[in-house]
Amino acid sequence: MLNNIMTDGECTMLRSLIDTAESIVVCCHTNPDGDAIGSMLGLGNVLHELGKEPLLVAPDQYPDYLHWLPNQEKIVRYDKRKDFVDTVLKIADLVFCLDFNTLSRTEGMEQVLAESPAKKILIDHHLNPDVDAVLSFSFPEASSTCELVFRMVWQMGLFEQLGKHFAGPIYCGMMTDTGGFTFNSNDPDIFFIISQLLTKRINKDKIFRNVYHNYSEHRLRMVGHVLCNCLVVDESHHAAYYTLTRQDLKRFKFMKGDAEGLVNMPLQIKGLKLSISLREDTERDNLVWVSLRSVDDFPCNKMAEQFFNGGGHLNASGGRVHGTMDDAVSTVCQAIKAFESLLIK
Repeated sequence: MLNNIMTDGECTMLRSLIDTAESIVVCCHTNPDGDAIGSMLGLGNVLHELGKEPLLVAPDQYPDYLHWLPNQEKIVRYDKRKDFVDTVLKIADLVFCLDFNTLSRTEGMEQVLAESPAKKILIDHHLNPDVDAVLSFSFPEASSTCELVFRMVWQMGLFEQLGKHFAGPIYCGMMTDTGGFTFNSNDPDIFFIISQLLTKRINKDKIFRNVYHNYSEHRLRMVGHVLCNCLVVDESHHAAYYTLTRQDLKRFKFMKGDAEGLVNMPLQIKGLKLSISLREDTERDNLVWVSLRSVDDFPCNKMAEQFFNGGGHLNASGGRVHGTMDDAVSTVCQAIKAFESLLIK
C-alpha cells in the first residue's frame, strides 16, 4: 500500500473544493513536457469523472510526441487564446497549478493567475514553492507530478472508477520525467504505481514508442550532427556540453521536442558526470536555453541556480542564458570550473 501524502483534513478539503467549484482551471508551466501535460490530462479525467468540466490550459506549444495522448485536443493554449483564458480565470472558483513551483514559470500567464480570485491548489515536485495556495502538495522527492496526482487519486479512493484516459497520461508523465525510469526512480512505490496503472490495460511498450521512437528523419540527422560536430568533452572534469545554434535548428527543420533526450546521450561516455545542452531560442535573440543532466550525487540543480537562472532536480535541471551562444559557452566553462571539486572527486 502507498503512504498517504495528504492528511485526512487535506483530503476532505480537496474533495470539498472540487465538489463546490463551478468553474475549474487546470494549468501547467511554459514549454510543457510529458509530466506537465500528463498530469493535466490525468487530473482532467479525474475531474470529468467527478462531474466537472475543467478548462485545461498550457501556456504555449507542447511537443508533437505528446499529441497522441487521449483528450489532448481539449488543451487550450494561452498564447493562442489569451482573451478567452483571461476571462475564465477572472471568474474561476478553483485553479490547479501543476508541475511548477512559482507563477513565473507560466511566463505570460503569471499576472492573470496571480490576480485570479480562484482558490489555488499546488501539486508539484520542485524545490522552494512560493505559490499562494490554499492547499500545497509539494514533494521534491517524488519522481514526477504525475506520481503525486496518482497518489492523491489513490488516497481519495477514486482509482477503481478510472480507466485508460487516466492511466495513459499518468504513466507517460512518470516515464518521461525519469528518462524511462533510469533516474529518480528508485522508490519501490513507483513500481507499485506502475503495476496498478497496467491494470487499466495501457500498453506501456507502445507509450514508450510513441514518445521515444516518434521523431522525424531530420531529428535523427540532427543528433548525428551534434554528437559528431558540436559535442565538447572535458575529460579532466568528467563533463561535456554541446551547442545547437539557430542555424543548426533551421538546417534540421527543428520542431519543438526534437531535442528531447539528447542531453542524456553524452552521459553514455564512461566516467562522465555532467552533460549540458545549449540551444538558441528559435525566435528571440540573445536567449540560450540550457539543460543539465548528471549522475550519482552531482547537483546540477545547484549549478543551474548559480549560473543559468534556473533550477530543478539533483540530476535533471534547466535554465537559460541571456546572451549570445559565445556567452553561454563561457558561462558553462565558468560553471564547470566552479564545481571542479565535485566533478573530479
